[in-house]
Amino acid sequence: MTTALRPPPSLLIEPIVRMALLEDLGRAGDITSDLILPLGQLSIARIAARKGGVVAGLPVATLAFHLVDSSLSVRPEALDGDRVCPGATLLALEGPSRGLLTAERVALNFLGHLSGVATATRALVDAVTGTKARIVCTRKTTPGLRILEKYAVRCGGGFNHRFGLDDAVLIKDNHIAAAGSLKTALERAFAGIGHMVRIEVEVDTLDQLEEALSLGVDTILLDNMSPETLHDAVRIADGRATLEASGNVTLATVRAIAESGVDYISSGAITHSAPNFDLGLDF
Repeated sequence: MTTALRPPPSLLIEPIVRMALLEDLGRAGDITSDLILPLGQLSIARIAARKGGVVAGLPVATLAFHLVDSSLSVRPEALDGDRVCPGATLLALEGPSRGLLTAERVALNFLGHLSGVATATRALVDAVTGTKARIVCTRKTTPGLRILEKYAVRCGGGFNHRFGLDDAVLIKDNHIAAAGSLKTALERAFAGIGHMVRIEVEVDTLDQLEEALSLGVDTILLDNMSPETLHDAVRIADGRATLEASGNVTLATVRAIAESGVDYISSGAITHSAPNFDLGLDF
């Protein structure tokens, strides 16, 4: 077992879960369960893992059941962030049969997707063990699910990049092209930014890296560079800037990227392409 991570506040996640339930319930609710099952029928069930991986989203699944029927008993048998084996019980459920079946798919959708994100993240984290590199996520998230997916990344041992456009300045190639030059873009950013906000610049070449360093940038994103070029970038920076590597990050490449000496490795795939974690609800 692992120490439980603090999930996003219910105030933030309830609208997301409620919207998913409303989508599923449609105009008339769960007509299958309502027609087949007596109103007072009670059942015992469990949600179990069908393969090994890292769990994330137990409080989200719990909320789905409680929004459908507050009388349902939902007891976690694991913690978010735990590694589990096939067959492990994640949630023990008891209460009205109708409520269990009505909430089932939404609860499983959230739990399967978020555990998939956590499992994919943990695979990269494990692959860079022994290096100083931290695995971070990006803004390449499912619309409406960013807060949950970024939480799942933390459950997998990763760290969060910026949550949105408003919490850090990241000057990318198109910003530079539109501004006319990196120098102009930086001058404008430094002139208007608050003292609590960081500025990061994306570079594609070592020449751009050297320009960014000469202009006083202390956080630099090295985009789509080979491990050999990343080694050169780390040598050139010589500790003057925090370096983040991005692009072509896979299980096959991440170790070599980390061994270049970069501080962070960002991956969009851990959120936008994580396989769903296989689990099921059984009565």
